[in-house]
Amino acid sequence: MIPAESFRDRKVALFGLGGSGLATAHALKAGGADVLAWDDNPASVARAEAAGIPTGDLRGADWTGFSSFVLSPGVPLTHPKPHWTVELARAAGVEVIGDVELFVRERARLAPDAPLIAITGTNGKSTTTALTAHIIRHSGRDAQMGGNIGRAVMTLDSPSSDRFYIVECSSYQIDLAPSLNPTAGVLLNLTPDHLDRHGTMQHYAEIKERLVAGAETPVIGVDDSYCAAIADRLERAGKAVVRISKRLPLTDGYFAENTDLMEATHGAYERIGFLEGIGSLRGAHNAQNALAAVAACLRVGLSLGEIQAGLESFPGLAHRMEQVGRLGRVLFVNDSKATNADAAAPALSSFPRSYWIAGGLPKEGGIESLRGLFGRVAKAYLIGEAAPSFAAALGEAVPYEIAGTLDQAVERAARDAGQDDNGDEAVVLLSPACASFDQFKNFEVRGDAFREAVRALGAEPVGVK
Repeated sequence: MIPAESFRDRKVALFGLGGSGLATAHALKAGGADVLAWDDNPASVARAEAAGIPTGDLRGADWTGFSSFVLSPGVPLTHPKPHWTVELARAAGVEVIGDVELFVRERARLAPDAPLIAITGTNGKSTTTALTAHIIRHSGRDAQMGGNIGRAVMTLDSPSSDRFYIVECSSYQIDLAPSLNPTAGVLLNLTPDHLDRHGTMQHYAEIKERLVAGAETPVIGVDDSYCAAIADRLERAGKAVVRISKRLPLTDGYFAENTDLMEATHGAYERIGFLEGIGSLRGAHNAQNALAAVAACLRVGLSLGEIQAGLESFPGLAHRMEQVGRLGRVLFVNDSKATNADAAAPALSSFPRSYWIAGGLPKEGGIESLRGLFGRVAKAYLIGEAAPSFAAALGEAVPYEIAGTLDQAVERAARDAGQDDNGDEAVVLLSPACASFDQFKNFEVRGDAFREAVRALGAEPVGVK
């Protein structure tokens, strides 16, 4: 834990006592702050009280006595309207911040030279964060990973100059971290998301831009118009922007050429790494993730050899293009995190031919946006409530059967894939393009069930590469 000593002897209000909120309250208390915490959920308040955190309804508090207000990132700051605590804080002139801001202030106080890589984007930020942390850790350095992935940021070890921090930041966390100043700030991409909390795409993009605007070195994916404009704007402001692209040869920056990772310097190209044979990093989307990790790791002092070794040993993230087993020529891939069609597209794009398990609780639009990828599907196995509508969408374009349940789908897909004589490898892919809630508690449980069904077939675990 990082004691928040920047707030010693100050009165601090806190709202939101979930996992990260409770961790933040403990950090404030350990740092000597006078904390008053609250939550709309009585059970969360009771849990905090049992853990020794002072609690009290902030509606009746004297806000003029607080120096800061720490808000959980899950609570609305601006849209659809500010939470009532935010309105009270603003009326009293109290700053509204989050746990990432507490971390930034402790880093500034204890070890401002501690390498900090902050990563955001609409898609791919968790994989990029985990990959970057893995590369640094694999090189023998102390890599502390947290934020919007894994551990709450204030539960990491205290900043020191020889510790490397890799922090995934959601738009909500960035909005509450005005002092965020990473060594390398990564912005992968921007597509419409969380507009219920940010109002417009423009406002959402402005929040994301803050992370790279405050970075010593901004690393920006320029394959979408929003990010390309941000890169140009920061460069005009004097920032040394590092551009990355998964599809465009750049004059300066890093780009992917098939499975090769290339560096461009004034139009001269050099291969600096490769993804060939790294199963956990298949597909163009993972090329973008890898390029971002390479650029960030170079910025904080790693060598190309150390970075390539980390790429090759990366096991991947659970439920995101996770290779869970192999049975003869058949590879089983768990992409349960793909809870809508857009999220399923990268996985379908990554394999020239797959036996696709899809379905669950359908999202608006179904799988119509995936029609251009139907030619990559050898056969589909449809499960859950979406099965009839997905069958109608597939029509005569793709052979399919309604399997109903996941275990039946795995068994039938494995049978058919085992008889496939097209190429060296047949792939059974769970990429549902649906929510899980009709049959499973969440996508993690669904992915675990897929893994167990594959194991029941006698499949062998897949090693790295």
